[in-house]
Amino acid sequence: MTDFTAGVVAFFLNYAAYFAEIFRGGIQSIDRGQYEASKVLGFDKFTMYKRVIFPQVFKRILAPISNEVITLVKDTSLVYILGLNDILRISQIAMNREASLLPLFEAGAIYLIFVAILTKGFELLEKKYSYYR
Repeated sequence: MTDFTAGVVAFFLNYAAYFAEIFRGGIQSIDRGQYEASKVLGFDKFTMYKRVIFPQVFKRILAPISNEVITLVKDTSLVYILGLNDILRISQIAMNREASLLPLFEAGAIYLIFVAILTKGFELLEKKYSYYR
């Protein structure tokens, strides 16, 4: 198994559990009355989940999902331990070559910009779907 494959598998297994728990909690947080109302209206299970349950779940899990995605981005620097070339490793090499801390600050700035973009994107999504409250 290559280092890259090991990193992907490790992140997948770790974050799959977190995301599964977020989705499970979101689905369980929907009031039983929503399910009953869907049945009264004659919706089959697929339509009930598609039109009634999942839109409400999506709004409720958006904040935890955004937290996990941002944490995942920050955790990608851990592949440095496996010897993969990520932003942190490249900046470490440049820092050793130039005998300067500037490459590490640049790597930090790249992470900061990327996380800021993700945060703004999730804020826009939360604003768009805020009508489900």
